[in-house]
Amino acid sequence: MPLIDHPEGNYRFLPGIAPYSCGAVSAPGFEIVHVVSQRPLPYRAGFEQIAGHLAANGRPKAALCGVELRSPAPFSFPGFAAFNAEYAAILQQWGLFVNGVNPVARTNVAPVIHPPAEPVLYGFSYSRPCDSQRLTFIVAGAGELPEGVLNAEGIVNRGDTSPHGITTKAVFVMGLMEQRLHGLGADWSMVNAIDVYTIHPLDTIVPELVLSHAGPASMHGVRWHYTRPPITEIEFEMDLRGTRSELIL
Repeated sequence: MPLIDHPEGNYRFLPGIAPYSCGAVSAPGFEIVHVVSQRPLPYRAGFEQIAGHLAANGRPKAALCGVELRSPAPFSFPGFAAFNAEYAAILQQWGLFVNGVNPVARTNVAPVIHPPAEPVLYGFSYSRPCDSQRLTFIVAGAGELPEGVLNAEGIVNRGDTSPHGITTKAVFVMGLMEQRLHGLGADWSMVNAIDVYTIHPLDTIVPELVLSHAGPASMHGVRWHYTRPPITEIEFEMDLRGTRSELIL
């Protein structure tokens, strides 16, 4: 899919599926800022926090281009669809959709240690003016499901959590990351944050698969989040960023 310009958000996005886009990249004269909440709020209150932050920084709601959630546990596929409907309704109320297409990238995972009692807003990304010509971007989280597929039958190596099975899943997800990266007009040399979300060992996957393939981005290492992906039976998820401004609220 080609990139789509957000007419009011000062960014372009790579279309995905109804709940989220595959990623977003800054428009000329703007950058994408990444924000993390030190004390995450329930996600509905988190959207109020986003609105306040955007208003305080002179940015419209349309500048929101990425959301990161943390959930109590992985959803079933029907449960995930129900949650996504509630979540997408908020974005629609904000008037963010572009010709019926959701432009906001998302990562939603389930921490294993001290999980939240309900879905919370962990972070978000938005566009703002800057004097740099550097391209900034976010790649949405993805597990071992082909693009556009959201059913159990599509899971790569479904049910195989052996070392070989997890490696196969990781290879697939790395391919998705690279496909989305290139779709945004970026490459690995522009990446400065690689996040991996899994409970499975990474002692061979990180050096032999992720870092070796990431090239220049390997200098920044990998952040391992000991979490499960958002849907049961999905075992390995990643997302990427290439930003110049990171904030903690």
